[in-house]
Amino acid sequence: MHNVSLALQAAWKVLVLGLLLGAGLPTLFAFGIRAMAWGTGGEAEVHADGTAAPAAHPAGRIVGILCFALVVLIALLGITYIIAFGFGKVLSFEHVYPTIENKG
Repeated sequence: MHNVSLALQAAWKVLVLGLLLGAGLPTLFAFGIRAMAWGTGGEAEVHADGTAAPAAHPAGRIVGILCFALVVLIALLGITYIIAFGFGKVLSFEHVYPTIENKG
């Protein structure tokens, strides 16, 4: 019964990470695209009822760039984790910023 408990705990962690990375990153990217359209204004953000195109919002561009930067950062951390594991090392967040350390 203990093995089933351990398997369910691991499955729960995999499910949460899968939702965050599998659905969360594309959602964040889509939010960045939407923010860039809001930041550009004009024809990039057309209303369905045919009203005049809205003006540009500089905050939208900033939010969009931040969303894209976060997606790229998470992807690079994932690649770094895979490469570090291949070389027998671990990716540690012990010092707030990620570092590659020896296992042990």
